Amino acid sequence: MFTELDARKLGPVRRYFVRHPVVMDWFVAAWFAVPGLLVALLYPEPRYGVAVATLAGGAALLWRRRYPLWTAATIGALAILTLALTGDSAGFELATAFAVYAVATTYRPAVAWSVLGVLVLTVCTAEMLWYDFTVSETGAMVRAEVGSGELTGQRVATIAITITFALLGIAIGSSVRGRRLHVADLVGRANAIARDRDQQAQLAAAAERARISREMHDVVAHSLTVMVALADGAKALGAKDPELAGQALDELTETGRAALADMRRVLGVLRDPDGTVAPLTPTADVPSMEDIAERFRHAGLPVRLVRVGVQPDPDPGLRQAAHRIVQESLTNVLRYAPLTPVVVVEIARRDAGTPDGGDWLEITVTNKAGRAPGGTARDGADARPLPPGITGDQPIGTGRGIIGMRERAAVYGGTVTAGPTSSGWEVVARMRLDGATQPRPDGGAGVAL
Repeated sequence: MFTELDARKLGPVRRYFVRHPVVMDWFVAAWFAVPGLLVALLYPEPRYGVAVATLAGGAALLWRRRYPLWTAATIGALAILTLALTGDSAGFELATAFAVYAVATTYRPAVAWSVLGVLVLTVCTAEMLWYDFTVSETGAMVRAEVGSGELTGQRVATIAITITFALLGIAIGSSVRGRRLHVADLVGRANAIARDRDQQAQLAAAAERARISREMHDVVAHSLTVMVALADGAKALGAKDPELAGQALDELTETGRAALADMRRVLGVLRDPDGTVAPLTPTADVPSMEDIAERFRHAGLPVRLVRVGVQPDPDPGLRQAAHRIVQESLTNVLRYAPLTPVVVVEIARRDAGTPDGGDWLEITVTNKAGRAPGGTARDGADARPLPPGITGDQPIGTGRGIIGMRERAAVYGGTVTAGPTSSGWEVVARMRLDGATQPRPDGGAGVAL
């Protein structure tokens, strides 16, 4: 957090007083009290009453920072009392300036000028009535026979000094208050910017953690689910059909290698040597839709891949998002509806004729009647036997996979809807292709998906 010391260039002395305001209060009190005490006690005839009033004024100035209005009232009362009893101002002109300064630095100008007017009016009236010290021919301060309210040179000079000191106090105090408000505003803005920067960094870190979490979910939920199904299938087929079991083991090995590579890539982000968070940039060598469908077929899931119309050639980011959505959908079918007789994956490109316009990639994954999540097999006549390694009693998921699919589609201005149909379950993902396709050298459209 920024402070006033960060916004102002101060020397060592001023910096010390800013850091230790109590020391500054004692310094101001001593500035007034010490000279007054010396004059009062070293006078040929010590004036103990003036000394007591001076000590009381110094004690009042110690509280000027916390209670400026009460301090000003106390200084004014002591000045009037000292003049009435001793006929001397005892240096309260300076104390008046300190009190007015404290009020001006704390309150708005209207309050400060009101206090100045009341304080100067009362103190100057008391000086006009009772101040009766004068300088003798020898230079000593002596009391003169002066009538109450009589206009003399000493009284005029004392009144002028009081008014001048008070004006200096309010001028300096108002300037200090203005500067403090300006510095406080700058410090507030700097702290607001710093907080915004920290919040942006936290949001960026949270977004990066969410991306890493999605990648970890893809690796664990997709690849490991397929690997478990392949391993159990190979074990079940080992004695009956060694060749088919070997193919399942080969597919298991390839799936494990791909999962290990993905895991290393994700964990490599967390172990970045220079301390920076590297983005999870999509890789260009993601498997094709045919490879994904074939992998799930080996795991025992009947997948049909259907392409409608001219296929797009998207950038690696959208391609990976589309593949992850299909993987998530097929993994959910494998885990929660293993008895489905068929799963249809349809990939279509929708032109600007859609209601909201634009160029869209639409992916639909539909599984026919099988076992509903958390239920039993439906339409038993059409249901397949359970694939090896699938018990049929898998629990219902947490829904985070669908949330992840929606987040991936939202990056490309799309949406994902998932829910039951009259004959099974359907997932529909739509992502905008505008600006996310790569131009081909031959001017045609590719089939990278």
